[in-house]
Amino acid sequence: MFKRFAVYFTPQGALADKGAAWLGWDIASGCAADHPNIAGLDLAGLTATPRKYGFHATIKPPFALATGTDVAGLSQALARFCTQFAPVTLDGLQVAQLGGFLALIPTGDQEQLNHLAGEAVMRLDRFRAPPTAEELTRRRASHLTPQQERNLREWGYPHVLDAFRFHMTLSGRVKQPKQILPAVAAHFADVLPQPFLIDSLTLAGERHDGMFEALQRYALAG
Repeated sequence: MFKRFAVYFTPQGALADKGAAWLGWDIASGCAADHPNIAGLDLAGLTATPRKYGFHATIKPPFALATGTDVAGLSQALARFCTQFAPVTLDGLQVAQLGGFLALIPTGDQEQLNHLAGEAVMRLDRFRAPPTAEELTRRRASHLTPQQERNLREWGYPHVLDAFRFHMTLSGRVKQPKQILPAVAAHFADVLPQPFLIDSLTLAGERHDGMFEALQRYALAG
């Protein structure tokens, strides 16, 4: 049923509901969600690029399964992984501009969070098939730094380990993101957690229609 898998952080409760409505896709149910009406924003167009992934933060980026592995083994490995790591508490979340797009990013010390993500990338890597030549070409079109190129060759994705930055994408690339940032911040203002607790990881799958849905949530219990 699924062509790729990923390890995400997916929130629950009011933040998850607002994020699903914002993007127009509920990753938890695997169904479309109704956009809110926000004056001056073409929300469907603004969120077209990130919609398929759902409201999430990437921990281990999407990958096809390696030969000789299966989703049952991946699920069991992620479940074991999560028993070895404690929940991560950060100061909060805020809306910010990252390059040409908007995202929610954490505030506070992120050392523990970055360690968690890096360990997930490395420890679960035996399940990842190597990227195709087409994927490598597409990634390299972004003019990678030497560090990002090393990550791409070794881990299949440039923005991991020392190049990792936790974020929950809210838009595709826009010409003047600062102009719409206040409207985005207003939409999420009443649900941004302080403190912000990451207490679980989610195994997500990419369906053959290209949309991601949550398969299983695992509590961080180390």
